[in-house]
Amino acid sequence: MMTSIFNNSDLEKTIQRVKGLSPETKAIWGKMDVAQMLAHCNVTFEMAYEDIHPKPGAFKKVLLKMFVKKAVVGPKPYPKNSPTASQFKITSTKDFKKEQARLIDYLTKTYSLGADHFEGKDYHSFGTLTSKEWDMMFTKHLDHHLQQFGK
Repeated sequence: MMTSIFNNSDLEKTIQRVKGLSPETKAIWGKMDVAQMLAHCNVTFEMAYEDIHPKPGAFKKVLLKMFVKKAVVGPKPYPKNSPTASQFKITSTKDFKKEQARLIDYLTKTYSLGADHFEGKDYHSFGTLTSKEWDMMFTKHLDHHLQQFGK
Protein backbone atom coordinates (compact mmCIF):
# COMPACT_ATOMS: atom_id res chain seq x y z
CA MET A 1 0.00 0.00 0.00
CA MET A 2 1.18 3.49 -0.77
CA THR A 3 2.30 5.02 2.52
CA SER A 4 1.75 8.65 1.54
CA ILE A 5 0.72 10.53 -1.56
CA PHE A 6 2.92 13.33 -0.19
CA ASN A 7 6.10 11.20 -0.22
CA ASN A 8 7.95 11.29 -3.55
CA SER A 9 9.18 7.69 -3.39
CA ASP A 10 5.69 6.38 -2.56
CA LEU A 11 4.18 8.54 -5.29
CA GLU A 12 6.61 7.21 -7.91
CA LYS A 13 5.83 3.61 -6.92
CA THR A 14 2.11 4.30 -7.23
CA ILE A 15 2.52 5.97 -10.61
CA GLN A 16 4.46 2.92 -11.80
CA ARG A 17 1.60 0.69 -10.60
CA VAL A 18 -0.87 2.83 -12.59
CA LYS A 19 1.42 2.75 -15.65
CA GLY A 20 1.63 -1.05 -15.26
CA LEU A 21 -2.05 -1.33 -16.20
CA SER A 22 -3.10 -1.87 -19.79
CA PRO A 23 -6.50 -1.85 -21.51
CA GLU A 24 -6.36 -5.67 -21.33
CA THR A 25 -5.72 -5.86 -17.56
CA LYS A 26 -8.50 -7.94 -16.00
CA ALA A 27 -10.07 -7.48 -12.58
CA ILE A 28 -9.56 -10.09 -9.90
CA TRP A 29 -12.96 -9.13 -8.44
CA GLY A 30 -15.75 -6.66 -9.15
CA LYS A 31 -17.74 -5.49 -12.16
CA MET A 32 -15.66 -2.63 -13.57
CA ASP A 33 -13.21 -2.97 -16.42
CA VAL A 34 -9.81 -1.29 -16.03
CA ALA A 35 -10.79 1.97 -17.78
CA GLN A 36 -13.91 2.26 -15.61
CA MET A 37 -11.79 1.62 -12.51
CA LEU A 38 -9.44 4.46 -13.45
CA ALA A 39 -12.41 6.78 -14.02
CA HIS A 40 -13.83 5.63 -10.66
CA CYS A 41 -10.54 6.47 -8.90
CA ASN A 42 -10.50 9.88 -10.58
CA VAL A 43 -13.80 10.77 -8.88
CA THR A 44 -12.06 11.14 -5.49
CA PHE A 45 -9.73 13.72 -7.04
CA GLU A 46 -12.55 15.39 -8.98
CA MET A 47 -14.30 15.95 -5.65
CA ALA A 48 -11.13 17.56 -4.32
CA TYR A 49 -10.40 19.77 -7.33
CA GLU A 50 -13.44 20.15 -9.58
CA ASP A 51 -16.95 21.39 -8.92
CA ILE A 52 -18.71 18.80 -11.09
CA HIS A 53 -20.40 16.49 -8.58
CA PRO A 54 -23.52 17.51 -6.66
CA LYS A 55 -22.76 18.09 -3.00
CA PRO A 56 -24.86 16.21 -0.44
CA GLY A 57 -27.47 18.18 1.45
CA ALA A 58 -26.93 19.04 5.11
CA PHE A 59 -28.77 15.99 6.48
CA LYS A 60 -27.00 13.54 4.15
CA LYS A 61 -23.64 15.15 4.95
CA VAL A 62 -24.25 14.57 8.67
CA LEU A 63 -25.08 10.91 7.98
CA LEU A 64 -21.98 10.52 5.79
CA LYS A 65 -19.78 12.05 8.51
CA MET A 66 -21.33 9.78 11.17
CA PHE A 67 -21.46 6.48 9.29
CA VAL A 68 -19.11 6.57 6.28
CA LYS A 69 -16.24 8.96 6.99
CA LYS A 70 -14.34 6.63 9.36
CA ALA A 71 -14.41 3.80 6.80
CA VAL A 72 -13.12 6.11 4.06
CA VAL A 73 -10.42 8.08 5.91
CA GLY A 74 -9.47 5.47 8.50
CA PRO A 75 -6.69 2.87 8.12
CA LYS A 76 -8.87 -0.25 7.85
CA PRO A 77 -8.76 -1.61 4.25
CA TYR A 78 -11.93 -1.67 2.18
CA PRO A 79 -13.59 -5.07 1.82
CA LYS A 80 -13.84 -6.44 -1.72
CA ASN A 81 -17.09 -5.56 -3.52
CA SER A 82 -17.97 -2.81 -1.02
CA PRO A 83 -20.97 -0.62 -1.81
CA THR A 84 -20.14 2.71 -3.45
CA ALA A 85 -21.74 6.14 -3.69
CA SER A 86 -23.68 6.90 -6.86
CA GLN A 87 -21.17 9.42 -8.24
CA PHE A 88 -18.49 6.72 -8.07
CA LYS A 89 -20.51 4.21 -10.11
CA ILE A 90 -19.00 4.09 -13.58
CA THR A 91 -21.03 2.02 -16.03
CA SER A 92 -20.32 3.75 -19.34
CA THR A 93 -17.38 2.96 -21.62
CA LYS A 94 -14.27 4.98 -20.75
CA ASP A 95 -11.09 5.80 -22.66
CA PHE A 96 -8.29 3.91 -20.88
CA LYS A 97 -5.40 6.19 -21.92
CA LYS A 98 -7.35 9.35 -21.03
CA GLU A 99 -8.36 8.06 -17.59
CA GLN A 100 -4.86 6.75 -16.87
CA ALA A 101 -3.31 10.11 -17.80
CA ARG A 102 -5.90 11.99 -15.72
CA LEU A 103 -5.13 9.85 -12.68
CA ILE A 104 -1.38 10.36 -13.00
CA ASP A 105 -1.96 14.12 -13.39
CA TYR A 106 -4.13 14.18 -10.26
CA LEU A 107 -1.52 12.23 -8.29
CA THR A 108 1.24 14.58 -9.42
CA LYS A 109 -0.86 17.66 -8.65
CA THR A 110 -1.70 16.39 -5.17
CA TYR A 111 1.96 15.70 -4.40
CA SER A 112 2.99 19.11 -5.77
CA LEU A 113 0.46 20.92 -3.58
CA GLY A 114 1.74 19.04 -0.54
CA ALA A 115 0.23 18.00 2.77
CA ASP A 116 -0.01 21.56 4.12
CA HIS A 117 -2.41 22.48 1.31
CA PHE A 118 -4.87 19.82 2.52
CA GLU A 119 -4.69 20.52 6.26
CA GLY A 120 -8.16 21.68 7.31
CA LYS A 121 -9.45 21.64 3.72
CA ASP A 122 -13.13 20.86 3.22
CA TYR A 123 -14.04 17.63 1.44
CA HIS A 124 -17.13 17.31 -0.69
CA SER A 125 -18.90 14.71 1.48
CA PHE A 126 -17.29 14.83 4.93
CA GLY A 127 -16.47 18.44 5.70
CA THR A 128 -13.09 19.47 7.09
CA LEU A 129 -10.35 16.83 6.99
CA THR A 130 -6.79 16.75 8.25
CA SER A 131 -4.00 16.24 5.72
CA LYS A 132 -3.56 12.71 7.15
CA GLU A 133 -7.23 11.95 6.47
CA TRP A 134 -6.91 13.30 2.92
CA ASP A 135 -3.77 11.20 2.44
CA MET A 136 -5.47 8.06 3.74
CA MET A 137 -8.53 8.64 1.56
CA PHE A 138 -6.48 9.15 -1.59
CA THR A 139 -4.01 6.32 -1.02
CA LYS A 140 -6.26 3.65 0.48
CA HIS A 141 -8.89 3.95 -2.26
CA LEU A 142 -6.36 3.83 -5.07
CA ASP A 143 -4.43 0.96 -3.49
CA HIS A 144 -7.66 -1.02 -3.10
CA HIS A 145 -8.41 -0.71 -6.82
CA LEU A 146 -4.87 -1.30 -8.02
CA GLN A 147 -4.94 -4.55 -6.01
CA GLN A 148 -8.30 -5.32 -7.65
CA PHE A 149 -6.43 -5.34 -10.97
CA GLY A 150 -3.37 -7.21 -9.72
CA LYS A 151 -1.14 -4.17 -9.27
